[in-house]
Amino acid sequence: MELVEIPVEKLQFGMYVSKLDRPWSGTPFVFQGFVLKNDKQIDALKKFCKHVYVDPQKEEVQDVARVTAEDIAKVRGSTVYKEAASVEVEMPRAEKAYAGSAVVVRELSRSVEAGKSIDSPRAREAATYITESVVRNPDAMALLTKLQQKSSAILSRAVDISVNMTIFGRFLQLPPETLELLGMLGLLQDVGKLKLPVDLATNGPINAAEIELYRTHVNHSAQIVRETSGLPAELSGYVSLHHERFDGSGYPRGLRGDAIALAGQIAGLVDTYDTLTAPKPFGENLSPANALSIVYKGRGKLFHAALVEQFIQCIGVYPVGSVVELNSGDIAVVVAQNMVRRMQPRIMVVKDAKGVPVIPYRILDLMRETKYRPDEPYRIVRSVEDGTVSINPREMFL
Repeated sequence: MELVEIPVEKLQFGMYVSKLDRPWSGTPFVFQGFVLKNDKQIDALKKFCKHVYVDPQKEEVQDVARVTAEDIAKVRGSTVYKEAASVEVEMPRAEKAYAGSAVVVRELSRSVEAGKSIDSPRAREAATYITESVVRNPDAMALLTKLQQKSSAILSRAVDISVNMTIFGRFLQLPPETLELLGMLGLLQDVGKLKLPVDLATNGPINAAEIELYRTHVNHSAQIVRETSGLPAELSGYVSLHHERFDGSGYPRGLRGDAIALAGQIAGLVDTYDTLTAPKPFGENLSPANALSIVYKGRGKLFHAALVEQFIQCIGVYPVGSVVELNSGDIAVVVAQNMVRRMQPRIMVVKDAKGVPVIPYRILDLMRETKYRPDEPYRIVRSVEDGTVSINPREMFL
């Protein structure tokens, strides 16, 4: 069925906006295609467009309850975090914490594979370093996870998941001790994969028998954590939750709703997003926007609706580490969010409009509306596919 042109004044909730009368870049919309669900979306469309194109086949009934302030309060804490260091200052410390955590994960892997117990003080130490860096400035760690080369080891994603869970916890204003617990959870929730055949653990299942075997990694992880002295008592229970889903469709116990502890809900959401965006063979290699679109479709079903909305705000329209093209033709990397204006992050210009590397790299704060010519400030026109630009974090800040 063809798209239907609709004036913005005649839009109704449930319509699927597939195309605008202008480019998506420069608008506040995270997804290039979405279902109209609230007045805020319609007000934004009225501001930027005269008409849009809707897809009648994708129109849906409003079957997801609106997220209320009370819903959001259930997933948020009250700890106020302030940026204690700039990205530039924090990056060397973040790199040290990231590298140290990666070493701990390798040590942990060797211990489990040899049938030995986990060194719990080392696991705590790694989570503490990650938490301390994220508390000072979450963007430094976020940038590192995006730009680091990924290995083929079974637990290669563990540090990234730990970092992202900690960053999300900070965004939710959860207390520091909870952030550290989330950090340990991210490091250890998949340790049970080391008990599976290597190919299955790395690439995932391809048939029903392998699915059943693959799912046993959750119980293996919980058992390993439970039998490790010196770890928080509640950690083994949280480890068993990252594949449970809000509607009860998850595993291993089919828990639903609030029966899944908040830490487990955060773990499941972050793990899903990381899987969608991770490069193959670890993940689906989707863009952040496409991954967030999939996560959003699961709100109120697979994931707590308020938690999904908070996560999308945390990630932002242009996530830290994204490669973007400017209206000047220059290519840049997003190095920090501007929480007030998410469409105007801090960026580092790495190539000019002709593709020539910019040395030294140049940092711009788009919220300051620095102009690239007298009558026009710099702005982002589009995201660039990952892998288009090769960036070495050490050349940037270290």
